Order: sequence, then structure tokens, then C-alpha cells
Amino acid sequence: MAFVPEEDTHRSSNSTYRAVGRADQEPLLGKQLTRLPPSLQRPEDRCHATYAIFFSLGIGGLLPWNFFVTAKEYWAFKLRNCSGPASRGYPEDSDILNYFESYLAIASTAPSVLCLVANFLLVNRVPVRVRVLASLIVTLSIFVVMSVLVKVDTSSWTRGFFTVTIICMAIVSGSATIFNSSIFGLTGSFPMRNAQALISGGAMGGTVSAVASLVDLAASSDVRDSALAFFLTAVVFLGLCMGLYLLLPRLEYARFYMRPVGPVRVFSGEEELPQDSPHSPLVASRPLGSHTPPLRPILKKTAGLGFCIAYLFFITALIFPAISTNIESLHKDSGSPWTTKFFVPLTTFLLFNFADLCGRQVTAWIQVPGPNSKVLPGLSLLRTGLVPLFILCNYQPRVHLTTVVFRSDVYPVLFTCLLGLSNGYLSTLALIYGPKIVPRELAEATGVVMSFYIYIGLMLGSACSALLEHLI
Repeated sequence: MAFVPEEDTHRSSNSTYRAVGRADQEPLLGKQLTRLPPSLQRPEDRCHATYAIFFSLGIGGLLPWNFFVTAKEYWAFKLRNCSGPASRGYPEDSDILNYFESYLAIASTAPSVLCLVANFLLVNRVPVRVRVLASLIVTLSIFVVMSVLVKVDTSSWTRGFFTVTIICMAIVSGSATIFNSSIFGLTGSFPMRNAQALISGGAMGGTVSAVASLVDLAASSDVRDSALAFFLTAVVFLGLCMGLYLLLPRLEYARFYMRPVGPVRVFSGEEELPQDSPHSPLVASRPLGSHTPPLRPILKKTAGLGFCIAYLFFITALIFPAISTNIESLHKDSGSPWTTKFFVPLTTFLLFNFADLCGRQVTAWIQVPGPNSKVLPGLSLLRTGLVPLFILCNYQPRVHLTTVVFRSDVYPVLFTCLLGLSNGYLSTLALIYGPKIVPRELAEATGVVMSFYIYIGLMLGSACSALLEHLI
């Protein structure tokens, strides 16, 4: 295991890593890419303020998506025309309701890829400050609209409400993507603990939304009041994120790593930097043209990690939430609140997000396997086995695969823990390694590319989950 206490590390402007002496262990980073000039003294992160800000921004980055997904009871209420008999006149509404999670997942991932491409092209054209604040304002505005719609009677235009919801989800997803990729790109210039804080904050956002959902279910008898509290909470937290981001440049520690860097240069492409030569040039002497970061060398450097990220999120999106939210308790007919009202919120949303958070947080202390290890892609592929395990639980409705193999409520709990822990730990490792294997000048652009790998996996997983639901 590679433990990385901050006081026992070699530091550079683009990396914080510990060299490992044993021959059979690889260092966290195989190459030291840049060094700080002796005249620059690295300030301390007083009271861990920068770490806390990135952690909070991570929560805010994924909180909107999680609030959309976990408001399952609210969407079901709205899409039933707010009255049982009315929905029977429109058979197509049943299809909307049964496959709503899949539609929502597709609407959340497809626009994200386009926004990531746009964000990559804007890295050197539009300041990160403008991109971050604009995306937060757009997301906040959409949640204000959704809060208003909570109290609007949509029973006469259910399909119209569905269309509005999908459009809002697409806009939120796109703006959140620009926010997340911009912030993650920004952390590429910071030590890895800050990128880890941002990624762990994303998992905390899911945990917070799951806990909020449970509290609302327990405390409120009106699903509309629960949803209103949900969306207003998101509005407040998004406003808080805007304040925290504006505070970040005022911190001495943050200003040190956010300082301007030299002109971006292109990889030579033919040479490898020797492991024992930290002063060897990684870039050619030819400076890059002004605006667009060099995509090809970034893709070449991050291809292995990119495959791991894309496949990890493909498997996760294939299962969560479309498949996992339709696994019912085997004792649902008992009428117990545990087996009816709270089973899915507890065993799916809360448990997955908490396990994901734990997996991500572990990477603050343990970072194995390394970025060049073949074990990382091997473990990523091994998660494929989780798909049939979830399908063979009590997924409902079942049309083609009628056999339920795992006839106990313990199994979906166990499988969800494995899904969350493996997703959190392995994806965080791959994500924090990415911006550290390129020069600091390309760190922000690489962060955007790493986010692109995430959304490719999510988009493919979401599309395949819709197909998988129909096959079950």
C-alpha cells in the first residue's frame, strides 16, 4: 500500500507524490514533470480551508443530478396525472412512468458530452471563473423553475410536464458538466488531495440527497411538500457554492497554485521521459498556437486511465439507478414501511452513495494500484460480474427473465455496497492520476478530458440500461 502523508512527499507545481523505494512498487507518479523554483515557498492550507471549499464544490456539482434522481416518488406522483383513473386513458403514460429513470439518465448524459467538448474548446478562451459562475447561475435558475412547478397542477398536461422535466434535466446536466469539468480541471494545478476532496464531495452530494429524501419521506405526508423542500435545498446550496468559489482566490494557498503558467507546449510524441531524469524535457521546443489545448498528446497519455474511467462508469450507469431502483423487497406484501416506502431509498440511494463516498475517501490515504499498473484495468473489468447479480435479484417487472435467484433482501444490500465501494475507490484513483501525468500547463485541459471519459461511460451505460430493462 502507498500511504501519502503530506509532510512525507516530494512536491512540484503539478504533483504531490511519494517515491517508493522497493523495486516492485511503482511511485504514485512515474515521472516528476516540473519543479518549483527555490524562490517560491509553498504556503500551508490553513485550517484545511481550500480542501473544505473543494469538498463543498464537489457536493454542489453533483447535488442537482442526485436531487433529480432521488425524487422518485415525486416524479411518479406527477406522471400519474395526479389522479389514478385519468392515467388509464393514456397507455403511453405507463411507458413514461415505467422507464422514467432511463429517460432521465439519457437526458442527463447526452448533453453532457456536447458540453464537455465545448468546455475543452473554451479552456483557453473563456476564463474558468466565468465558466464556473455562469454554470452555477443556470443550474440555480432551473431549480427555481422546478420549485415553482411543484405547486402547479400538471394533471391536464402530464406529457407536457414530462417534456419540460426532460428539458430541465438536460440543461442542468449540461451546466453541471461545465461546472464539474472546469473545477476538476482547476484542481489539476493543485496537489492531489484537493482533487480527491472534490471527487469525495461529489459522493457526499449523493449521500446528502439520499438522507434528505429519507427525512422528507418520514416527516411529510405530502410528496409535493417533500419535493419542494428538496429543490429549495438545492437552490440554497448552489448559492453557497457561488460564495465559496468567490472566496477561493482570496486564500493564499489557493492563489499560489492558481498563479499563471507559461505557454503550453506540445509533447514531442516520440520520446519517453526517463524515470530517473526529472529535468529531462517532456515537451518539444515548439510552442502551441494560442487557443485550443493539444488534444492528441493528452489522449495518448491518458488512454489507459481513460478506459478504466469510462468502463467503471459504464457498469455503474448500467445498474444505477435504472436497474437497482426497480429491485423490490421480497416481503413487500407485508405492508411494512421498510419493505415498501423506505426499501429503495435506503438500499439503493443512501447505501450506494455512502459506499461510493467511503471508497473515494479511502484514496486520501491509500493509492494502489498505480497509474501504470495493469491491475487497475483488470479490477475495472471485474466489475462486469455485478450486472447479472443485480438482474437475478427481485427486479420488477420481469417479462422475459422470470427466475429470481437471490431470494433475500440481504443480497441487493451486499451487491450495492460492492458497486459503490468499487466505483468510488477505482474511479477516484484514475481521475486524480490523470492531470498529474502531464505538464502543469495542460492540467486543466486534461481535467476536462478526464471528465469526458466519465460522461462517455455514463452515456453508454444509460443507453444500455434502457435496453437491458426491456430485455428483463
